[in-house]
Order: sequence, then C-alpha cells, then structure tokens
Amino acid sequence: MSGLTHLDADGAARMVDVSAKAVTAREAVAAGRIDMSAQAAQAIADGLVKKGDVLAVARVAGIMAAKKTADIIPLCHPIPLSAVTVDFDLDGDGVAVTATARTAGQTGVEMEALTAATAALLTIYDMAKALDKAMIIRDVRLIAKTGGKSGDWRRPA
Repeated sequence: MSGLTHLDADGAARMVDVSAKAVTAREAVAAGRIDMSAQAAQAIADGLVKKGDVLAVARVAGIMAAKKTADIIPLCHPIPLSAVTVDFDLDGDGVAVTATARTAGQTGVEMEALTAATAALLTIYDMAKALDKAMIIRDVRLIAKTGGKSGDWRRPA
C-alpha cells in the first residue's frame, strides 16, 4: 500500500513514526462557515441568544477541541500546542471561523486547526439552533500550513 503513511506494508492502520523527524516550528490555519437566517445572525451579533455569548463559547470550544484532537482522530499524535486562536467574522447571514494552531514539534498541526474550526462551528449551531434549525456548516478546509519536512503550503486563491 504505497504512499499511504497511515497503513503498514500489510494494509493495517498504524500511527506514523515521527521520532526521526526534526523538531520545527509549525503552524496551520483552517477555516469554515456556518450559514444561517438573518434573524439568527442578528441575535448572535446583538448578544440576544438565550444560551449566552455564542462566539465566546464557540471560541473556548474550538480551543478545547484542538487540545483533544488526538482523542478524537484515532491516528493523530498527541502534541503540545503552543497556541490556538479562533476568530470570527459575523455577517448578515452567517459566521466565518478561522482557527490557527501552533507547536514546535515533529509533526504538523493541520488536524488541530481543522478540529478547532469544526468544533467552533458545531458550537455555534448548538447555541443558535433554537433560532434556526436549517443552519448549514460548510467549507471546512485547510488554508495554510508552515514548517516540517514538506515545507510551507497555502491554498490557492
């Protein structure tokens, strides 16, 4: 099974051995969006959601999720995160989320950034679902990564 690093020669799942890799500064940025009704977006903007401050709770959820990525994604390495940020851009019909994860280590933080963005989006849905059950989470994707053997990468515009 050539080319698939999470499979051994017999096709069995395995955690990749990163012990020979150099420790480097690594960063990953992921993003996603949740579309919703104008009324739900306005309630979030005005702080009128009964469950509380939607974006503050979603930010904490994203950070917590990044720290638990190895518990959620079976073959991810548990890594020491040096920073996780979750930012929001609220507009008239939804919220865009951008999550950034950083470490100095032997493996990247793409999964941590993606997990942070996804958990933040799910938390927004949970907190605002009483206002709009038809919300759509979409376009969760890696935007950029730096560091490591494969070098820097940025999603083409």
